[in-house]
Amino acid sequence: MRLRSLPILLAALFVAACGRGIQNEADVRQGVIDYLSARHDLNLSQMKVDVTSVSYRQNEADVTVSFRPKGGDAASGMRMQYTLERKGNRWVVKGKGAGPHGHMPPPMPGGQMPAGHPSVGSGPPPETGK
Repeated sequence: MRLRSLPILLAALFVAACGRGIQNEADVRQGVIDYLSARHDLNLSQMKVDVTSVSYRQNEADVTVSFRPKGGDAASGMRMQYTLERKGNRWVVKGKGAGPHGHMPPPMPGGQMPAGHPSVGSGPPPETGK
């Protein structure tokens, strides 16, 4: 009797494994790498790219990615957020920019800008037009 339930159990495990499919950090990271590789102004071989968080919903994923020069510390990098869409068996970048609720992602640890970045907030405050 137990031998008869073995094929059903194996089929259920197979369906469960396939159902999760590409909802993993490695496949999401590859989608971001594919997107960045198409840009001719970036040298990915000189960058360390890490997925710091992923949130899945149906066929989309919201991803926070940190970038830094290889060999550089975390303070020399930056973070970006992307929305990826599932297309077949891969993730494709759908959009990028501000984080949830219109806020930019938090700065890298140390709160300093990468070397060569212009200073922020050093000029007079902008006029409000009132």
